[in-house]
Amino acid sequence: MDKTRKLTMSAMLAAIAYLVMLVSHILPPIMPAAPFISYDAKDVVIIIGGFILGPFYTFLITVVVAFVEMLTISTTGPIGFVMNVVASSAFCLVAAYIYSKKHTLRRAIAGLVIGTILLTVVMVLWNYILTPLYMDMPREEVAKMLLPVFVPLNLFKGGLNTAFTLLLYKPVVTALRRSGLVPDTQSGQKHGISSAVIILSVLIFIGCVLFLLMVRGII
Repeated sequence: MDKTRKLTMSAMLAAIAYLVMLVSHILPPIMPAAPFISYDAKDVVIIIGGFILGPFYTFLITVVVAFVEMLTISTTGPIGFVMNVVASSAFCLVAAYIYSKKHTLRRAIAGLVIGTILLTVVMVLWNYILTPLYMDMPREEVAKMLLPVFVPLNLFKGGLNTAFTLLLYKPVVTALRRSGLVPDTQSGQKHGISSAVIILSVLIFIGCVLFLLMVRGII
């Protein structure tokens, strides 16, 4: 795929990711203890783009979406922009990098799992540093929330994004290939959605839903 086509694809995916982010903003908070955090599914679009285009374009899409969000609906300004870039990069960039080395289903799953773990670890540090600044909270209060709130929140977000990515990647790439946006020789299109992938995705999704119900006191 030539550079012009990659840039066009990046712009299209950035626009879709932004729209997904807008829809995600109407969702209720995941945890009552952290009402300022809701689930944002834009990383699913970004990582699908990363698997298709590679790590550089993953980061490009991430920065563009975060910047447009800062200019439009965000109330947290540059701090929120930095948090968005760091969070999406931790999950998407590492997964895209691992997958770019060898386009196999095993690499995709490994990248998503490692990305989820890195997202969780990195966001503990960044929430401790930046959340007191843009939420006007004492750092001591934020420190008390790191393990019981931020760790499970980011594991939930990473797990849900992993499940959606595994389910959606192949159909999206197939549609793009049929439309001529992705060449037939594009790496990573040789595997379909096996029953094992579907079962794994469904199990992750069920686990995330049960977690959400549990933390909200419904079960």
